[in-house]
Amino acid sequence: MFPLRDDNPTEILPIFTLGIIAACVAVWVLVQGAGMDQGMLAGSVCRLGTIPGELTGGAGARGVELAPGLVCETGGLTWATLVTSMFLHGSWMHLLGNMWFLWIFGNNVEDSMGHLRFLVFYLLTGLVAAGAHVISAADSPIPTVGASGAISAIMGAYVVLYPRARVMTLVIVIFFIRFIPLPAWVMLGYWFVIQLASAGLTSPEGGGVAFWAHIGGFVAGVALIIPFRNPRLVNAKRAHVRLPRSQIEHGGWW
Repeated sequence: MFPLRDDNPTEILPIFTLGIIAACVAVWVLVQGAGMDQGMLAGSVCRLGTIPGELTGGAGARGVELAPGLVCETGGLTWATLVTSMFLHGSWMHLLGNMWFLWIFGNNVEDSMGHLRFLVFYLLTGLVAAGAHVISAADSPIPTVGASGAISAIMGAYVVLYPRARVMTLVIVIFFIRFIPLPAWVMLGYWFVIQLASAGLTSPEGGGVAFWAHIGGFVAGVALIIPFRNPRLVNAKRAHVRLPRSQIEHGGWW
């Protein structure tokens, strides 16, 4: 299943959702060379990505070969990489997929919190997601990058806030291809079950997708959305009542 859009109009301009997307794209182009220079890409991942073994003292990433002829040399940022890794990606598909999910679900979550609460929520749950991956792969020397942990938290928050919102979803099963509007709880619940199943079938220390970061982020989003939401904004959205702009902006930053 792949979400295409949701039927859930926003009330305020999601400036931090847009800002995070812009920041990730800028980092991909300016810091990671848009994937065109493999040395630049590998260097950014090694210096700024989260390396579980480096944080836990179980192992280092120095000397790990990310690709033929590309050896990982760390930059010693250690704990700061829990934040920097959120803005890095490994490929165009990785970046575009994450940014697509962030836009579809993030604008409504920001809309339901206000701007600054959303930014704090995004960074905090991203740290929780990164921590879940570090715990699951404590000795791994392989760098982890991507915004998917924080985006998973946004998806968890969305399903709590708007479980019945319709999400137009591309469904592909062998030769069966359909566009189906599904309730958010179905689409996102299916996604979460896939993460749980995949985590149980793969080793987190073997590289690839950090499924436990997805799981940890999603659970954090479900757990933290209640204290972070702005009830006034949520009620306005649920009732499909557009407040005057002056009321929306007042207090909407937090």
